[in-house]
Amino acid sequence: MDKINLSVVILTKNESKNIKDCIGSVRALANEIIVVDDFSQDDTVKTAELYGARVLIRRMDNEGKHRNWAYAQAENDWVLSLDADERATPELSDEIRNITFDNCGFSAFTIPRRNHIGNYWLKHGGQYPAAQLKLFRKDKFKYEEVQVHPRAFLEGKCGHLDKDIIHYSYRDFADFLNKLNRQTTLEAQKWISTGRKMSFGRALWRTVDRFFRKFIGKKGYLDGFMGFMLAVFDSIYQIISYAKYWEMKRNVQK
Repeated sequence: MDKINLSVVILTKNESKNIKDCIGSVRALANEIIVVDDFSQDDTVKTAELYGARVLIRRMDNEGKHRNWAYAQAENDWVLSLDADERATPELSDEIRNITFDNCGFSAFTIPRRNHIGNYWLKHGGQYPAAQLKLFRKDKFKYEEVQVHPRAFLEGKCGHLDKDIIHYSYRDFADFLNKLNRQTTLEAQKWISTGRKMSFGRALWRTVDRFFRKFIGKKGYLDGFMGFMLAVFDSIYQIISYAKYWEMKRNVQK
């Protein structure tokens, strides 16, 4: 099959173990693959170029701004945004091929994701289908330019695809905790920089509420011990972010 007029944009930093399979999942689909690399110290850039990607080097200042810059480099109107630990399934590629982009009536599409810890597919606790806005017209879409968890802004209607992206979210529990540590630091910094007010009581309530919503309300218990641990990690994100926020504010006041 011929490649379609679609730009795949992938953000990387030290992703040599993932980038080959990520690019490989879309090589037959898109006529442009862009890797925007944050000064990797491994073979990410070399591997990406070997597999046909156009590589651009840029330091990530904050996530929203970095993503917006990356999408603006695309030559095509439509962009599929992937992270290096994501893979487009063959079924998704076929579904995207069948979209008539010029008159589809939408400015973007959400895509379901199969989130994994290691090789375990998390099917409950809100982890699936967990649709993400991943396919969009670059002139109709942008992210809020903040450090972590930027909001998405779309001009126009959003459609929904049925086939999946596979997301290898975390290699194992240790990897989950390492990322949790980094993300909570960025979350606390965002609260400080945006002037957001957060109290211990509110953070504690959100910690408890998130656990029960994920493990009970969204049936995370059906994923057994894996589902329990995911609910624990997701819930303590709130109180750890607050602890770092409290510490940062205290240090500024000294």
